[in-house]
Amino acid sequence: MTEIDTSVPHSARIWNYWLGGKDNYLVDQEAGDAYTAVFPGIVTIARSSRAFLGRSIGYLVREAGIRQFLDVGTGLPTVDNTHEVAQSIAPESRIVYVDNDPLVLAHARALLTSTEEGVTAYEDLSLYEPERILEAAGRTLDLTRPTALILSGILGHVDGHDRARDLVRALLSGLPAGSHLSVNDGSRGTDPAYEQAQDAYNETGAVPYFLRPVDQIEGYFEGLDLVGPGVVSVPLWRPDTDPAPRPIGQHGGLGRKP
Repeated sequence: MTEIDTSVPHSARIWNYWLGGKDNYLVDQEAGDAYTAVFPGIVTIARSSRAFLGRSIGYLVREAGIRQFLDVGTGLPTVDNTHEVAQSIAPESRIVYVDNDPLVLAHARALLTSTEEGVTAYEDLSLYEPERILEAAGRTLDLTRPTALILSGILGHVDGHDRARDLVRALLSGLPAGSHLSVNDGSRGTDPAYEQAQDAYNETGAVPYFLRPVDQIEGYFEGLDLVGPGVVSVPLWRPDTDPAPRPIGQHGGLGRKP
C-alpha cells in the first residue's frame, strides 16, 4: 500500500478541509488556514463548487434520465459525492470514479459504496490517459448508452487550455449522443482577490491550479448543446435559493452531446 506523507500539506486534503471533511491533517489545516487568511472566500468557492455538482447531477438524473456517470479527478470523498446524489434519486445508477492520486487511492474503499441496485467502481488512472479511462469505464458502464462525464475542479490543473480542451474532446469522443458534460473550474474576471491569492499559491512550488477566463471554460462545451442558463458563476446555475447568491470566481455548466 502506498504510504501517505502527512508531513507536508496536500491539495486534495486541503480541499477536503475546506469542504468540512475529516480526511486531512494538522499540516493541511494550517495550509488551508494560511490561504483563507489571504482569501477567506476560498471556502465559499469550494462549497459552491460541490453544491453545483449536486444540482447538476440532480438535473441529469431527474430531467435528462442519465443513469451512468464517469467522474474523472474525483478527489477525496466528503459529502454529496456523485454516487450518493445520483443513487439517492435513482438507486440503479452506475458510477465510475477515476483518480491517480495515491491519497485518493488509499481512501477508495470509502468511495466504493453503492446501493444494491447500482454500482460504484474506482479506476486508478490519470486524466492524461483518456483512451485507458474509456476502456476501463467500459467494464462497468455501457458506453453505448448516454453517460455523464463529470470534470469538477480538475481541468485547472492542466497546464495549457488547448491541452485541457483536447482531453475533454478525447473523453467525449468515446461517449454516445445524449451524453452530457459537467464542468466547473476556477475562473478569471470575477474576483481579483481570488486571482491574486491563487497566483501566489502557484508560485510556492505546490501543484499549480490555473484560473481561466470564462470564454475558455465555455470552450470545453464546443459542439455541445448547453443546458440553460449556460456557463455561469456556479452559484447562479439553477440556484435553489432566493434571492440568487452573488457571483464568485468559479464557473460551470452542463452540455448535451447531440
